[in-house]
Amino acid sequence: MNHIVESFYNWYRSQVRNPKYRWVIILGTFLYLISPIDILPDFIPILGWIDDGVVLTLLMTEISRLITENRQRRHEINNPESQPQDATVEVSATSE
Repeated sequence: MNHIVESFYNWYRSQVRNPKYRWVIILGTFLYLISPIDILPDFIPILGWIDDGVVLTLLMTEISRLITENRQRRHEINNPESQPQDATVEVSATSE
């Protein structure tokens, strides 16, 4: 069971991070959350809400990671002096 959940999580994460499919996956997740057709129907108390909670948590986690990475990337572009200066410089020696 753990392997199935981990496989789904890895697939979902890779699809959300792929710019080509990102909005399709996010829209599909929202449709799943508001749809009455679920893995566990919502009219079953507690169990019906668990799958929605897991999917919503997964969506919010990935969206917050995307936002955080985007903000860091923008900060690095706008402030190049804040980037580490560990660049290696190669020099060729010549004899005169």
